[in-house]
Amino acid sequence: MIFREVEDRDLIGRARQGNVEAYNLLVSRWEKRVFNYLLRLVGDREDAFDLSQETFLKAYQNLGKLEDEARFSTWLFRIAHNQAFSLLRRRRPEGEPPAQLPAGKASFGLYPAELSLAVRTALDRLSADQREAVLLKMYQGFKFEEMAEILSCPVSTVKSRLYTALDLLKDTLAPAYTRGVP
Repeated sequence: MIFREVEDRDLIGRARQGNVEAYNLLVSRWEKRVFNYLLRLVGDREDAFDLSQETFLKAYQNLGKLEDEARFSTWLFRIAHNQAFSLLRRRRPEGEPPAQLPAGKASFGLYPAELSLAVRTALDRLSADQREAVLLKMYQGFKFEEMAEILSCPVSTVKSRLYTALDLLKDTLAPAYTRGVP
């Protein structure tokens, strides 16, 4: 990982000097992770693709504002977060709370595709803040401090969101016998 950070810093330095190919290498390195993060946030492939492009364009336009090149990934995911939540705010009519799926019990003994669907459904039942905490920690591997920077909130808030979400996911996805259901 240290080697990758050195490479990112070098590419950022060259991109700041106008080397478009260096920035394209950064994009190719990060585009899949950013796209998957956005896809899980917005739930639509085309929207996630558009948001990914907007994220990388905005990052390129603001590369001079990046203060610490070692924190590029955190900065990039903060831009992606802002882009996604701008879209989600535009989608939702004024004053309407985010839609929640009806509660139900997960069934197990599932095939991988069914399990993936069960996890996606369980994630959709979380609040947007809780879901994003899970995505950043479990799917993207960010540290709590980095998550706090991306989400613009204290580390204690990030931890609270994550642990609450994990408890809810555990309850939703736990096999029936562990919940006392015959």
